[in-house]
Amino acid sequence: MVWEILGIIGTIAFAVSGALVALEEDYDLFGVLVLGFVTAFGGGIIRNVLIGVPVPMLWEQETLITIALASILLVFVTPAEWLRKGKKWYIIFDAVGLSAFAIQGAMMADAKSLPLIAVVAAAVLTGIGGGVIRDVLAGRKPLVFRQEIYALWAVLAGVVIHSDIISGGWAMYGLFAATLILRLVSLIYHWRLPHRFVKI
Repeated sequence: MVWEILGIIGTIAFAVSGALVALEEDYDLFGVLVLGFVTAFGGGIIRNVLIGVPVPMLWEQETLITIALASILLVFVTPAEWLRKGKKWYIIFDAVGLSAFAIQGAMMADAKSLPLIAVVAAAVLTGIGGGVIRDVLAGRKPLVFRQEIYALWAVLAGVVIHSDIISGGWAMYGLFAATLILRLVSLIYHWRLPHRFVKI
């Protein structure tokens, strides 16, 4: 049940964020559908390749595909004024998608008894993969490569799941909430990772 709920949450969140970016870039309906779709499922495809899950399994997720397409179309027909007023929600949708998919990816890798590095990699790639693809296709600098703390929260989620510190459905929901809160707090207070600019 936790797996399915996190999948639904992450799919909706990233499908919406992809559609919002496509609208900002003035894409047509097809472009909005494509960008929303790859944002919702891109990270999962990368994860499946990493941990040896057949990629065609994506097409067996008919319910998630339907939910993603419905979410994208809903964004497309939403009045522009509503979208402008709710622009700040883009960051929240992205944070929700990161948190849900990072935990889901870590759970999937951990269930296959993979080592810590693989669980963390699955968490990170599932959590940020769709967003990176979205930003690259939209011609934007991916969030994960900016100064702000982004992928670190996916790393921590993977470490927690692999360590078996928590178990059970409610504990996973608690981890999801904690990951989401940390991501939002890092945005509010402008937490940054060290960086260095060298003009060459």
